[in-house]
Amino acid sequence: MNQWLDDIRAATAFLTRLPMPHPEGARPENFVRAHRMFPLVGAFIGAAVGLLCLLLRAIGVPDLAAAALALGGGVVLTGALHEDGLADIADGFGGGRAAAAKLEIMRDSRLGTYGALILLVSFAAKLSALAAIPDGSVVQSLIVAHALGRGVLPWMSISLPYARKDGLAANAGKPDSSTAAIAVVIALAIALVSLSFINALLAAIAAGASAFVVALLAKRQIGGQTGDVLGGAEQVAETAILVLLAARLG
Repeated sequence: MNQWLDDIRAATAFLTRLPMPHPEGARPENFVRAHRMFPLVGAFIGAAVGLLCLLLRAIGVPDLAAAALALGGGVVLTGALHEDGLADIADGFGGGRAAAAKLEIMRDSRLGTYGALILLVSFAAKLSALAAIPDGSVVQSLIVAHALGRGVLPWMSISLPYARKDGLAANAGKPDSSTAAIAVVIALAIALVSLSFINALLAAIAAGASAFVVALLAKRQIGGQTGDVLGGAEQVAETAILVLLAARLG
C-alpha cells in the first residue's frame, strides 16, 4: 500500500504544480514505477477542470468563456507541462531538416511559429469542444480525456527508442510492461465508469490512435522519443477525445 501511495505522490508531483512530500528512499526506478498512476492523477486533473467549468457556468458565465477559463485553470494546475511538449515538437518537426537539427530546435525554450500555431489549434479545438458538451457530461468527459491521454504514455515510452541519450525521457527511464499494462487498465476502468460503454471504447480508440500517430511521426522525424514527444502525444490524445465526445454528446 505504501508503494501505491508513494507512486501517487510521485506522479502528482511530476504532472502538477501541487506541492507534494518527497517519498522516503525515492530512486529513479520508483518514478518509473509511478507511471502506473498517471491515469489516476490525470483523472483528478480532469475532475478539477470540469468542476471549475461547471461552477463558472452555474454563476452565469457563458459556455465558451467558462471553457476558456477552466482550460486556463488546468494549465495553471499542470504548469503547461504537456502543452510545452506539443509546441516543441511542432517547432522541431516543422523547422528542422535533419534529425539533429530538429532535436536542437526542440531544446530551444523559445516559442516558434509552428509551436504557436499548434497551441492555437489545440486550444481552440478543446475550447469549442468543451463549450459544446452539456453540463451533465462535462466532468466525466474531462476525467476521461485526461486519464486516457496520460494512460497511453507508458506504452509509448516502452515502445519507442530514445531519440537522444540525455533529456527528460532518457533520464526518467522506461517503465516495464507490467507497469504500462496497469496504467492502461486503470485508464480504461476510469473511462468505463465515467461514460457509456460505446463512448468509453471510442475514447480509448481515439487515445490509442493519437499515440500511434505521434509515435510514428516521432520515429520518422527524430528516430524515437523525447519528453516532448510524450507530452505532445498526451495533448493530441486529450484534444481528440474531447472533440469526439463533443460530437457524440453535444
